[in-house]
Amino acid sequence: MKPRRVFILLSILILGAIAALYSVWPPVVWSLLLFGPIILIGYTDIIQKKQAIRRNYPVLGNLRYMLEAIRPEIMQYFVETDIEGRPIPKIIRSLIYRRAKKAVDTEPFGTQLDVYAAGYEWMEHSMNAQNHHDFQGLDRVQVGGPDCIQPYYSSILNISAMSFGALSKNAIMALNKGAQIGGFAHNTGEGGISPYHTKYGGDLIWQVGTGYFGCRTKKGEFDPVSFKEKAAQEQVKMIELKISQGAKPGHGGILPAEKNTEEIASMRLVEAHTDVLSPPTHSAFDGSIGLLHFIKQLRDLSGGKPIGFKLCVGRKEEFTELCQAMVATGITPDFITVDGGEGGTGAAPVEFSNILGMPLLDGLVCVHDTLVGYDLKKHIKIVAAGKIFSGYHMARVLALGADLCNSARGMMLALGCIQALKCNTNTCPVGVATQDSVLIKGLVVSDKAARVANYHDGTVNSFLELIAATGITKVGDLNRSHINRRVSLNNVLKYHDIYPPMETGSLLSTNPSS
Repeated sequence: MKPRRVFILLSILILGAIAALYSVWPPVVWSLLLFGPIILIGYTDIIQKKQAIRRNYPVLGNLRYMLEAIRPEIMQYFVETDIEGRPIPKIIRSLIYRRAKKAVDTEPFGTQLDVYAAGYEWMEHSMNAQNHHDFQGLDRVQVGGPDCIQPYYSSILNISAMSFGALSKNAIMALNKGAQIGGFAHNTGEGGISPYHTKYGGDLIWQVGTGYFGCRTKKGEFDPVSFKEKAAQEQVKMIELKISQGAKPGHGGILPAEKNTEEIASMRLVEAHTDVLSPPTHSAFDGSIGLLHFIKQLRDLSGGKPIGFKLCVGRKEEFTELCQAMVATGITPDFITVDGGEGGTGAAPVEFSNILGMPLLDGLVCVHDTLVGYDLKKHIKIVAAGKIFSGYHMARVLALGADLCNSARGMMLALGCIQALKCNTNTCPVGVATQDSVLIKGLVVSDKAARVANYHDGTVNSFLELIAATGITKVGDLNRSHINRRVSLNNVLKYHDIYPPMETGSLLSTNPSS
């Protein structure tokens, strides 16, 4: 039985017992001085709509917010460590919560990072800084190559792929309503388009994975008829073919049986209450040429909407081969989403999460520079995904060649995620990553949607302020020379030294293996 129901039952029993005993022993009424305030606090917690922990765990949930109130004093005891064991304060999570709540997001007492430690990065500012309020329109990017007849003018920051099934219906609705409020896009994840994605009308990026959920036959094969029907929806602005994801590249998606409800199973055309394991690769095509012809097929079926694919880079030579195929066939995707090996998920084998897949920065440089080398970048937008939390994270990947950013974890934290790490057990205490109807009620859509929109607005605004400080007048002028990285105490390199830029078309006349 869930804590909220336990509390309601106990409060009724206590009040009933006091009423029954009062007729034979009147002094029992004084016990209300003890139980009354507790019961009042509990029902106040249940009724309020801003804090899911208090709604789901009345009375006890207040302990969490008492600790949050004194966070500056206890933060030093809650630290993560980097690869060399150095402590890193958890400032990012705090920043996201404050932006989502439109609270003050400035910090006293200067930087909380060790500026002389290896790995510290900083941007170069200019004495001729610009006013970011003059940057009207710089937060939007047109996605659509020469064969796209319905280009999409995308926000520079969007919601990364998270499926209904992995997330609750209230979480999906809050994300989509937040996207509608803020004018940005919501990636459906490979679970397909649900009624909760469409209820509030926010722009959608429909992700099609190896399971073809939403456009599949009963045998699990791609169904062009159902794809065409769903792709024609006005709300669907772009379609993303999922090749691999950073959290578990080379491994299909996982939906645990505990979260595979009758509703979700009927949408995905699978058996309810069973583990849903997507295939590790696509059955609708084979090889680079097959992928490109499938992209063309999806573009034709969708009426010319932007079609792209998502991958975590593994073997560089395979991406080189894909670019050669683009040159040979003349078929190009409209966008490529590069997911880093550091990306997260609610369910992945530990080894896949930790040691498979190229990290975002390396994968991004590989994809960007190879496209430039084959003179293909002019047709293709690059989306960066993998622990994008702040305006600086956006600036860093755009300096390396990305055009857009996707954030999953940041948006989840804005929803109210407290990183309880119960995503794969169906017991998420704040109702974000669960299909438990009792826990889902703790997440109030209207409140969390506003927080998602606030977080997006604050982060994009922070990004624009950062690039304005560099003195540039348009996002496209941001480049690798703007970012510095300390590699040792007395050695600092710019990103263009760490990642030397590629000359346009240089790979067309050279041996790719070199």
